[in-house]
Amino acid sequence: MLADDHRMLREGLRRSLKDLGFDVIGEARNGTEAVDLAAAIQPDVVLMDVGMPDMDGIEATKQLKERLPGTFVVILTMHADQDFLSQAIRAGASGYLVKDCSTDEIGSAIDAVVTGETALSPRLAATMLAEVRRQDSHSKDERVITPREEEVLQLIANGCSTPEVAEQLFISQKTVKNHLASIYRKLDARDRTQAVLQAVRMGIVSLN
Repeated sequence: MLADDHRMLREGLRRSLKDLGFDVIGEARNGTEAVDLAAAIQPDVVLMDVGMPDMDGIEATKQLKERLPGTFVVILTMHADQDFLSQAIRAGASGYLVKDCSTDEIGSAIDAVVTGETALSPRLAATMLAEVRRQDSHSKDERVITPREEEVLQLIANGCSTPEVAEQLFISQKTVKNHLASIYRKLDARDRTQAVLQAVRMGIVSLN
């Protein structure tokens, strides 16, 4: 099924998809119509535009997936934007293509999503990969606590006092305090409570 407010685009897509061997069983002009029509005809895949009247494609995808969890949605849009991609994936879309892609790429995306794979526009995939690499490089430069500091912080998270931590790790209380000062600095925390909460969020320690 096609959901796009531009009639010429829908007509072109229908012809192209037919040439690839797909059956287009319905067309919607806006998000509201897309949800209602999909519920009525239950297509295997919906090619969904984002910028449509009445209801945008992101909200339409969310509502459609709530009503038809077995129908796959591939977003087909002009927006090569990671924010739109994130919203689409959270809404339940299985694919995200930018409209400068080829008909063959659309066909491949349809084939991919029905087998449980995720289809992503090559241009957007390249952008995301670059961002992941940038974040990975940045994370390697960030200061993280040492294994010994993790032990200290885990014991603090378990409710141990400074003397108890020192006793369990066979170190002096002054050394424990030095470790805590270092932990506060690295985790940008004011006290042990903030440090523990931040470490839990980062997956460094756990609350028993």
